[in-house]
Amino acid sequence: MTPLNERVGRVVTSRREYPHARLRWEGGRIAGVEELPGPAPEGSPTLVPGFVDLHNHGGARGAFPTGTAEECLRAARFHRSRGTTTLLASLVSGTEEELRRQVRLLRGLAEAGEIHGIHLEGPFINSARCGAQAPTRIQPGDPAMLRRLIAESGGTIRQVTFAPETPRARELVEACAEHGVIASLGHTDADYRTTREILDYAAGLGVTVTATHLFNAMPPLHHRDPGAAAALLEAAARGTAWVELIADGVHLADATVDTVAAAAPERAVAVTDAMEAAGMPDGAYRLGPLRVRVREGVARLETEGPGEGAIAGGTSTLLDQWRRYRERHGAVAAVRLTSTHPARALGLDGEAGDLLPGMPATFVAIDAAGRVAEVWRAGARVEG
Repeated sequence: MTPLNERVGRVVTSRREYPHARLRWEGGRIAGVEELPGPAPEGSPTLVPGFVDLHNHGGARGAFPTGTAEECLRAARFHRSRGTTTLLASLVSGTEEELRRQVRLLRGLAEAGEIHGIHLEGPFINSARCGAQAPTRIQPGDPAMLRRLIAESGGTIRQVTFAPETPRARELVEACAEHGVIASLGHTDADYRTTREILDYAAGLGVTVTATHLFNAMPPLHHRDPGAAAALLEAAARGTAWVELIADGVHLADATVDTVAAAAPERAVAVTDAMEAAGMPDGAYRLGPLRVRVREGVARLETEGPGEGAIAGGTSTLLDQWRRYRERHGAVAAVRLTSTHPARALGLDGEAGDLLPGMPATFVAIDAAGRVAEVWRAGARVEG
């Protein structure tokens, strides 16, 4: 009988892969990883750090932007059952009252430990690059409104997406600095210089910066007009920003993901941008006030006329993205993309995203078929 405070199998950390090892923990924290002789027995699980998702709108027909407490809890637990042990619940652009209502609801889930915190994706974005956000809910930068929402959240808002060209963008950065909130730049039509100025201003105030789903909802990188994408990628390469990559093969080609990871190997972060259709069959769904149709696993806005609507969030899990990236680059690199780097972006280095002595025993056991067999948080087994 295997003791409750250890698991044996293939163990993957951010530093190396152990083909056969024993992961041990005491008092909820990792005591060590003991390498064992020979290969792991057939059928042994692969143990990886719990996945960390900075950008997630829901799953299992639960939508963080509009759902009830029960629906939002279902979404959080669906992703946990797929190995995501740290999650930011993402909202979309809304009126202040709409956002306050959902912030109050999600605050309860954060205080109960069901989610790590809240991500406001909007409403201070550029309507020219709204993607799957309702143009009627988009508004200019309003730092007073942001501060009110942060207060309503009881400090559980961890990240806010805004366009660097929105009015009063510097004041939004200042609000982030005051409250320890990540400034995520995206849904933007800004040029390189404007984006770089906000990046530099945030760095001067010690604000963590991420790129909201790099390349999506921003102009493509052009050799004579590099734009926001180039500024964000350059900042990541310099170590002053993190770049979100929806590494599902739909939002970004695998080669694009690989290019960014090669350019900024320590700053690339996988996110799902999942919406309520994650884990569900094709069909009709919603993202905020907008109608979405999922076909062959791809979510797009419904349109009245011919042609396809904009991609409307993702349907993958970080487990899916871990497996996809592992096939190209190995398990260690995949762990860094889906666990270690996003944990560091959240300021959780040493507390999440790795399996090193002294860290919480938060890990996922993946069976030979690539499915989650067990999820553990701080040495306690949890259900979805």
